[in-house]
Amino acid sequence: MYPIAEKFVSINGEGVRAGELAVFIRFSGCNLSCGYCDTKWANEPDVPVENMTAEDIVGYVSETGVKNVTITGGEPLLQEELPELTDALMSAGFRVEIETNGSLPIESYSDRKYRPVFTMDYKLPSSGMEESMCGHNFGCLEKCDTVKFVAGSIKDLERAAELISEHYLTDRCHVYISPVFGEIAPAEIVEFMKEHKMNDIRLQLQLHKFIWPPEQRGV
Repeated sequence: MYPIAEKFVSINGEGVRAGELAVFIRFSGCNLSCGYCDTKWANEPDVPVENMTAEDIVGYVSETGVKNVTITGGEPLLQEELPELTDALMSAGFRVEIETNGSLPIESYSDRKYRPVFTMDYKLPSSGMEESMCGHNFGCLEKCDTVKFVAGSIKDLERAAELISEHYLTDRCHVYISPVFGEIAPAEIVEFMKEHKMNDIRLQLQLHKFIWPPEQRGV
């Protein structure tokens, strides 16, 4: 059984399929506590959940008529049986993306018949969680995957630039930089990108924060 904190249809707010319709499956629980987390409610130990089987989830997704499935949290990789769910969804013809915080290994997915796409965070210094990052994951990324750096300061941007260069990330996958909402102006990030000649990197704003109130759920 999978503990589902919420499920709904909306648009992807970020990543390669930003702006496209997706079915969101949000798991409860997370192993990190980022200062800027916008889904802290889903990480509370007493958050109400709907326990669903993989068959239940595939059935729900099928009823929506939407092809993209975004598995998020919390931290979905905490679910030991997540590969069985992604296999079930992908074998049914759905395009599956896992949003992960970057602290847990993704290597076990590399040789699976059905490999989901990963949108993987790397937590920068202002998050307070950088020491928890699994650096080995950089070597497991593929062209279809995305690394997302959420920056709240110039120091964060400098660290992101260092990692991008050190791990040749623009050759491995898509690379996005997003601002911590309300902490750094997008224009500052653009100026930093210009100054540092950051080719093949995209600034991305969270669409949900501009369409709906930042604290609204189910969107």
